[in-house]
Amino acid sequence: MLYRLKDAGYAAFLVGGGVRDLLLGLQPKDFDIATDATPEEVRALFSNSRLIGRRFRLAHVRFGREIIEVATFRGTGVTASDTPENGDHVIHESGRIITDNAWGSIEEDALRRDFTVNALYYNIADYSIWDFTGGVADIDQRVLRLIGDPERRYREDPVRMLRAARLAAKLDLNIDAATAAPIPGMASLIDDVPPARLFDEFLKLFQTGHALASYRKLQQLSLFEHLFPETAAGLRDDVDGRFTALVEAALANTDQRVAEERPISPMFMFAVLLWRPVQRLARELAMQDQLSEAQALMAAAAEISSRQSRRIAVPRRYSLPMRDVIQLQPRLENRQSRRVRRVLQHKRFRAAYDLLLLRAQVGEVEPELAEFWTTAQEHAGDVSPRSDEPRPRRRRRRRRRRGSNGPAPATAH
Repeated sequence: MLYRLKDAGYAAFLVGGGVRDLLLGLQPKDFDIATDATPEEVRALFSNSRLIGRRFRLAHVRFGREIIEVATFRGTGVTASDTPENGDHVIHESGRIITDNAWGSIEEDALRRDFTVNALYYNIADYSIWDFTGGVADIDQRVLRLIGDPERRYREDPVRMLRAARLAAKLDLNIDAATAAPIPGMASLIDDVPPARLFDEFLKLFQTGHALASYRKLQQLSLFEHLFPETAAGLRDDVDGRFTALVEAALANTDQRVAEERPISPMFMFAVLLWRPVQRLARELAMQDQLSEAQALMAAAAEISSRQSRRIAVPRRYSLPMRDVIQLQPRLENRQSRRVRRVLQHKRFRAAYDLLLLRAQVGEVEPELAEFWTTAQEHAGDVSPRSDEPRPRRRRRRRRRRGSNGPAPATAH
């Protein structure tokens, strides 16, 4: 692909995280390409490509299941206005970039990237690395440094603050003092980021194997409360420390599952993070509206889920199962045989059981309760039928024919 661009007369470089990870001795998950070809020229060159993006237009070229991202070199001629500049560049009065499709040189493109370690270009012509910002030195010193004035860069795109926390956690880098200093005071800019975009950032932070380190870095930089305000309030009021321990245990467990290539789901992490806020609201609703425990928990789970989705847009395929996991917790505390059968057959039982194990681990429920449900699963055949086994067919009674004076004669075999 790089050589096709080169043979067509365009400059083409591997760029960004793939080059960075190779220099850090890590296995890159993907490779991106930067070129002086415009998106339309890339599209004309590769029939297996499509153009995406509105804020920054680029090409996705598909090879089987793999997608290679091809971006055109961006320019640096940025002036604050509410009207397009140079035909395709718009900046909000707050400083946030709305559209960013002004093309430029490779040097300008390097200065427009976020961190020095992501502004490294691998040239296929002579197998050299082009470094315009000191990224190689920062990799050697294991430092994460923002390119340009930090305050201006964070106003252009507040998600860069989340990205700083994520990359520092993922790559075990120290955030440069000048890069970190403005973040706590500017963290409120995250509140104006579209909730759908924050869901994508949540997945990168908490579902890729470095969730616990990301969480601690977000707390350190005062960013976590802008992603999970209800959870942050619960953590501040965590007198006995159990909720803090529950959250950290769940994050560590998720990281372990990723390392072991076992399945994970965002709905479980949301259930853990929202567990204490739901408990608190459920107690209030039970007292105010005279609701049963189950009714209060159901209403509280729906309300807290709705509030959280106004900050991070959680798709319904995750938010509804998350509420099931939370609402199953009181049922897991009931050991009556008839109800045990029903709970074991619930499609969210396994996730609810995992949450119960964590609650037992931090002392929120008795360990015997977790042991009971562990044993119940081991003896599921004695307690409830397996969900994948067909139920026995009921025999239908044969209706007697009218006028028959007795039973039908037996059929000969």
